Amino acid sequence: MQAAMDGAPPPTSPAGLSAYVAVSQLLGLTLLATTGAWLGRYRGGVAWHSPLQFNAHPLCMVLGMVFLQGDALLVYRVFRHEAKRSTKALHALLHGLALLIALVGIIAVFESHRAKGIPDMYSLHSWCGMATFVLYLLQWFLGCGFFLFPSASFSLRGWYKPQHIFFGIALFILSIASCLLGITEMLLFKISDSYSHFVPEGILANTLGVLLVAFGLVVGYVLTREEWKHPPLAEELALSMDFKTLTEGESPGGGSQ
Repeated sequence: MQAAMDGAPPPTSPAGLSAYVAVSQLLGLTLLATTGAWLGRYRGGVAWHSPLQFNAHPLCMVLGMVFLQGDALLVYRVFRHEAKRSTKALHALLHGLALLIALVGIIAVFESHRAKGIPDMYSLHSWCGMATFVLYLLQWFLGCGFFLFPSASFSLRGWYKPQHIFFGIALFILSIASCLLGITEMLLFKISDSYSHFVPEGILANTLGVLLVAFGLVVGYVLTREEWKHPPLAEELALSMDFKTLTEGESPGGGSQ
């Protein structure tokens, strides 16, 4: 920040970060295109209030719970030197958009089941998927309460931050796992007689599963590289020093009181 004020060039991203982020976006767009190709070529497409309403479910879940959630997690790596408030707002906005799109997908599957007389919430996929969505919604509300519109104390936010980070990554993994369960379930329902014969639909859907795993691995790698984490900004260091001064009795210069 001081370097920018002195006229120095803005800080650059660490070596390799931009390449991995670019790969993640390429994989994300490819898995969305593959989902659309599967639903359009073999499942008749997507339409609301029709027999094709169910197909909105896999499309929305892949878009919201995987692609947008993954991008929301990458915000702090991509916008490393932006104001923390702006980065928080974008992080929360992307997660909120992911939740809204996922909610549309959930409504689609329940309405489709009701129209066709199919029972709800009996499969492992539905249990894992609904649990993931509910926990994701709770995570979003807690994150907004603690960080975006903070009403908690600095010490409480410091305690909750590691929990928020852990559950953010855990829910991303659970989202991908739920999608994989859903793909398998859909294939067994639709093409159980021919799935074992390597039919084109099965191969395409399996490819989608591989892309989901690859996207998750790349995003996870970016998130866990220590040197790619968001560097503390001046205001964060000041807050940390103020908190340390209040709790440990240290002066800003580091000496004991």
